[in-house]
Amino acid sequence: MAYYRQLGEVPPKRHTQFRRPDGGLYYEELMGEEGFSSDSSLLYHSGVPSAIVDSQVWELPDLGTVANHPLTPRHLKLHDLFGAGAAGNNVVEHRRLVLGNGDVRISYVVAAEVSPYYRNAIGDECVYIEKGSATVETVFGVLQAREGDYVLIPRATTHRWLPGPDGVHAYCIEANSHIAPPKRYLSRYGQFLEHAPYCERDLHAPAEPFIAEGNDVEVLVKHRGHGPSGIVGSRMTYATHPFDVVGWDGCLYPYTFNVSGFEPITGRIHQPPPVHQVFEGYNFVICNFVPRKVDYHPLSVPVPYYHSNVDSDEVMFYCGGDYEARKGSGIGLGSISLHPGGYAHGPQPSAIEASLGAERFEELAVMVDTFRPLELGEGGRAVDDGVYAWTWAGRHRE
Repeated sequence: MAYYRQLGEVPPKRHTQFRRPDGGLYYEELMGEEGFSSDSSLLYHSGVPSAIVDSQVWELPDLGTVANHPLTPRHLKLHDLFGAGAAGNNVVEHRRLVLGNGDVRISYVVAAEVSPYYRNAIGDECVYIEKGSATVETVFGVLQAREGDYVLIPRATTHRWLPGPDGVHAYCIEANSHIAPPKRYLSRYGQFLEHAPYCERDLHAPAEPFIAEGNDVEVLVKHRGHGPSGIVGSRMTYATHPFDVVGWDGCLYPYTFNVSGFEPITGRIHQPPPVHQVFEGYNFVICNFVPRKVDYHPLSVPVPYYHSNVDSDEVMFYCGGDYEARKGSGIGLGSISLHPGGYAHGPQPSAIEASLGAERFEELAVMVDTFRPLELGEGGRAVDDGVYAWTWAGRHRE
């Protein structure tokens, strides 16, 4: 996203000498996307950013998936995944994979402990804070994440999570690509346009550099490799603390965006899901359905019409309010509905008449649409209610 920021000390000219108070040189690092051909930032380190003293295997949690076969819509009850609560869990090591494919993985975690230092070298992460709060220390500075925040962390950003006093419930969307605002919201130079439902003022980046000291600092790194998932982990030990950046500038950095800052687009008749889009990655999009005024044509039907997503799977995470279209299905807060491509879906029949005359929907949901089929991770299989598919008919064939 071409929105330039500068924090801390940087030299007046890039790639030139920049010296510490003791006369030694700071070490310049370019962190850039797509080689040298897209957004980047320049970071100035006190220590050598490539100096490691050890690397060991990090055994990742189960990232295996199984096909959604036979084709079935599903209801996954995420709040049942962590019945014992947040104690002993951290956001990095205790995520449970719910759904995934070659482009994106969706996990869920309830955590109360400080995470290890972590870097995802597979792709960007978009973590939605369902409940609680967290401080996120990053090589760029500190982010304060609260309930309703999306936390956008670029690929290969070293960071760690410090949950607030009430812990944190995190819905983790991990890409194999970069995640950014939809192109249609941006000018050709990267500025948000007037029709966009949010803008630069709604994005909150680190306010100042964050310096930490230490030697032999371990960082967990998720990266590409062999094996069933194509993802492996390493424990890399850095000679000096990676949080030694005295300043940086550029257009690549982590930030938060709170769902309350999204301005819903409404109309006289029902608007399609793309008006709710907030971010996009390669082969997937992220949307949010927020409290809003609904359709105001005198004969409007406020809940969605039945639709076949012939090119995509639709994943809806219900995280606030009361989702009108799913009444009578067992869906509640903490639920995921999975409607796979090739299956026509829509509201429960009783919800259609019940919605007539409604002026507002007080609902909050995060939707991910993927353009490759999603498979079920171990977390998703563990909390599948097994009956959602038959709720439209009201029965299951014996």
